[in-house]
Amino acid sequence: MILTASRRESKRIRYSAACRWFYLTAFCLIQASCFGIERQSLQAPDLAQIRFEQKLDQQLSLSLPFIDETGQTVTLHQYFHGKPVVLVPGYYGCPMLCGLVANGLVEALQDIKGTPGHDFEIVFLSINPRETPSLALAKKNSYLKRYGRAQSAAGWHFLTGSEPAIRAISDQLGFHYAYDFRSKEYAHPSGLVVATPDGRVAQYLFGVTYSAADLNSAIKRASARQISSPVRDLLLLCFHYTPITGKYGALVIGLVRATAVLTLLGIAGAIYVAHRNRRKAA
Repeated sequence: MILTASRRESKRIRYSAACRWFYLTAFCLIQASCFGIERQSLQAPDLAQIRFEQKLDQQLSLSLPFIDETGQTVTLHQYFHGKPVVLVPGYYGCPMLCGLVANGLVEALQDIKGTPGHDFEIVFLSINPRETPSLALAKKNSYLKRYGRAQSAAGWHFLTGSEPAIRAISDQLGFHYAYDFRSKEYAHPSGLVVATPDGRVAQYLFGVTYSAADLNSAIKRASARQISSPVRDLLLLCFHYTPITGKYGALVIGLVRATAVLTLLGIAGAIYVAHRNRRKAA
């Protein structure tokens, strides 16, 4: 009798443990499924919307607030004071083309006589609202060292800002981008914008390398408040596109869901058998 009771108690414990594992597994699978739905990688239609739209003669909102590399709150108006401005949208933690864009700009600047701070201003705009002034300052110091003209430091500005301000200036520049939750990267085009002293979009330069002659000409034309004609679009997308999360994403998600369902059915069947055996033993 004692042995039978011990066996019953052992089966009851195994049954309770199996139930706990069932509910825990079901909860984890549901959470994973929801996470996969909410955090899917950017799909082809999303990537097709990412481009540099040429909005020539677009007036920029110079009252938009940002934070400079020293942590001070500033407005774009502070950089538009009788000189053209070279605007470089991107983000400082970018693992791909943003560094190439900045390097291409520096190399072109080294071959022209004009100097930032004296003849024009350079403003880097981070599209990532989570980036900090300390990161912006580190980038500024790095590019200033590469440029090699220490006296130009006052003409280089590396800004961070809030999501509304970033979206507003990006829309006015025609800089269309999107955030990919899976890779934790921004998908965006590459290039820069030259604006007139009164804050109007004067010319676009696309890609990651720039002719010193083209850059110098764009700055001079913008200085004279001349609006250039549209240039040939060159789309270099700054984004790690993974086919398995793009083209084949639906197939993978379907397989994951099917596997989850089969796993739940298997666990439910095991619990049913254990419960049936328990009733027979009782």
